[in-house]
Amino acid sequence: MKSALTEKFLAAFGRAPEFIARAPGRIEFIGNHTDYNGGIVLGAAIDRGVWVALARREDNQRCFASDQRAGPITIPVAPPERLSGASSWANYPLGIIAALPEFELRTPGGFDYLAISDLPVGAGLSSSAAIELASALVFVASTGESPSREVLVKVARHAENHFVGVPCGILDQGVSGFGRQGHLVFIDCRGPSFDTVPLPAGAHFWIFNTHTKHALIDGLYAERHRECMEAAAGLGVAQLVEVSLAQLAAGGKKLSPVAAKRARHIVEEIGRVESTVSALRAGDLGAVGKLLVASHRSSQRLFENSTAELDFLVDALVGLPHVYGARLTGGGFGGAVMALTSREFEYDQARPVADAYARSFGSAPDVLHAETGEGAVLL
Repeated sequence: MKSALTEKFLAAFGRAPEFIARAPGRIEFIGNHTDYNGGIVLGAAIDRGVWVALARREDNQRCFASDQRAGPITIPVAPPERLSGASSWANYPLGIIAALPEFELRTPGGFDYLAISDLPVGAGLSSSAAIELASALVFVASTGESPSREVLVKVARHAENHFVGVPCGILDQGVSGFGRQGHLVFIDCRGPSFDTVPLPAGAHFWIFNTHTKHALIDGLYAERHRECMEAAAGLGVAQLVEVSLAQLAAGGKKLSPVAAKRARHIVEEIGRVESTVSALRAGDLGAVGKLLVASHRSSQRLFENSTAELDFLVDALVGLPHVYGARLTGGGFGGAVMALTSREFEYDQARPVADAYARSFGSAPDVLHAETGEGAVLL
């Protein structure tokens, strides 16, 4: 991909890039919507991602191009303003530029910029965090800054929260930033603090991308965020991570039925993350798989961010030979299902699931085999 990026940059701008960075997509392994509630979460950086190249220019123009969008976007060097329509993809790198001064980092001047990706967009694999982290790396390199990885992750989250407008937690940017091959990333979102947990050998990920709507910014994600904040306030805490199951049982009558369901999902999901870490350390992938399925059922019934398409895939995958478990991955409301499998699971087993889905919903999901990968890096 690095050589392909260089060739495309040369074709687009007539010169070689000065800086290249790569950041991976991520799988939300377990911990659905726990991050902005102050909880804990496990994610996996995968072996696909976004690559960004940049070369400085002297004419105070910033030119953004992508292999997935038609035509470059050229704007003058100035405080960034949100773009709309076909140009809105550039809000991710622009959001990074807007966020850098908030962390006492310099902003780049004029530049040519190109992003390419082998990561499916809208599949719940957080292409947004990948482009944010890769962009942050080339921008700080171009200004001679060298912030810590923790700061870069916070810059990227700030960009998504305050410029792009998605009230996400630290999961996406944290996993993309701290990924490690052969490991899952464990995040305690109260710090936030980051650690890794070894993934037992032979574990593989299969992603089934439904291509159904996954536009988090359209309000559904924000609605769940508001409901969780309402539940926390009703229980007299700042975040739902502070609530035990016993406290929820005692105080749940104070909440609306919807807020009570959202709170129960979050509190129980935090417990499932803890149990998953223990099972991983014991090498018990069977127990991990059961926790993944329980997570999905909670998303389906309590958090109500699953869909008929996602439920169909989980139902079809659970119980197949060599499948430990399956669940939706990402924010929900469409997107993708992740199956955790042994190495014996192959396309021959994935294909009948995709065919059955096509018979029910009219089009087949994309099937992607992924393994763990390294976190964001300046090359």
